[in-house]
Amino acid sequence: MNRREFLAGAAALPVALAKGAQPRTELLGNRFLTFCSVIRVNQIEAARNKDLGEDEASRHTPENVQAFRQAFEDGWSGGRMTWALSWRALNDRRPNYRAIRKLVADFHERYGDEVTFIPGGYFANAYNPREQVNRDLHDGLARVSAMLGGYRPHAVIAGFLAADNLRYLAENEGIHVCQGNIWSQYAIDNQDGDGSICYPYYPSREHFCKPAQTKADLIDCVNLDGWTMDFLAARRAGAEGGFNSRMGVGPIETINAYGPETGLREMMAATTVHFDRGFELNRFAWVTNIWEVSLMEEFRKKSGQTGLKSLTKWLQSVHGHWPSALCLPHGEFGLIWRRQQRSNAGLNYRFEERGTGIGGSDADKEIRWFMNREFRLALLRKVNGVEPENVIDFTRYDVPAHEPAGMTRRWSLMGKINQKGLRPQDKPVPLAKLSRADLQVILKKYPELKA
Repeated sequence: MNRREFLAGAAALPVALAKGAQPRTELLGNRFLTFCSVIRVNQIEAARNKDLGEDEASRHTPENVQAFRQAFEDGWSGGRMTWALSWRALNDRRPNYRAIRKLVADFHERYGDEVTFIPGGYFANAYNPREQVNRDLHDGLARVSAMLGGYRPHAVIAGFLAADNLRYLAENEGIHVCQGNIWSQYAIDNQDGDGSICYPYYPSREHFCKPAQTKADLIDCVNLDGWTMDFLAARRAGAEGGFNSRMGVGPIETINAYGPETGLREMMAATTVHFDRGFELNRFAWVTNIWEVSLMEEFRKKSGQTGLKSLTKWLQSVHGHWPSALCLPHGEFGLIWRRQQRSNAGLNYRFEERGTGIGGSDADKEIRWFMNREFRLALLRKVNGVEPENVIDFTRYDVPAHEPAGMTRRWSLMGKINQKGLRPQDKPVPLAKLSRADLQVILKKYPELKA
């Protein structure tokens, strides 16, 4: 049996595993890294025939794609990643894109990489009605399958994806994993979507940022974040104060902003939050990242390096510090989570971080996050300070939520207090100052927070 035949049968993997045919990977007790690269023609392919942003065709060469995959292999030998191709990248007839599609098919055969579709440029719902997004998902996935001899990916990469489209993926396309939210994103790029939890969850039919509350409300498509963030940087709005709120493991906000040494230090710090203390708190850990192939040319122009050395060094550092960690495609990780969690009832994610002093990650502050089916809660305090720990985010999910009806960038789910601090009501307050009803909800889940 060749690799393609093996992977083509992967859709039946949960059944086979349930029968004990082969060992399966458990969620608890493991650390996971998921990594994706995006191949496109234009920076934002808003629709099949509408582009925004830069033309990136010259940056997408077979040589660049091959170098990218080699840098990944040099960093984590045996690791497997996800490749997401845009509509135009899947259909462009120029020689470079023909060659790239053959290369990606070879990566699937040789390494076991996942190959899938990305609608638009992370922001399909900002520019298309839901019905058109569904048509794009159907046709894009069909094109991937045709390109790889009938292969069917287990996940879609989407940036943000509306609840109706996530439901379509599960019910009509049989895909139960989607990178469908970008945790904390606000005033960055072309769409806002703050308000979700940052680890996997089943989305509600009401809003893609909301974890489903009941079986009837649940969309059977595991919703995954796109980039692991530095929690202290992420509480900012956009580039507020001259700091990029998206700083974490992504290359733009780390390597490109601060250089390879400081950038790598920040990337490792963001990773450590999850793989050390986060692992203790949650009994598993997950770090996720997306590096577009086109970025490597930008790095070369700025610093004379392609950025690939930094990718290799980060992967080598992660694998060296946590040698038992698993580097898997998005679909495989999502299905592992799905086997373990059949609803959101047991969700109880906790995170703790002290700032790094890099960018917006204040060295004098500590943050604690609590995320579950009913709410998310963030508490911030000064290190060794006398001020009380303050609530900077409290978003309840056990209340109705609504997505925008039309096309807009505004898709955030803002709670009673939001970490971005943009509204008068977002002023940080001590936990005891919340309403009695809100305190009851919080203390029922976390009685240890009672003062």
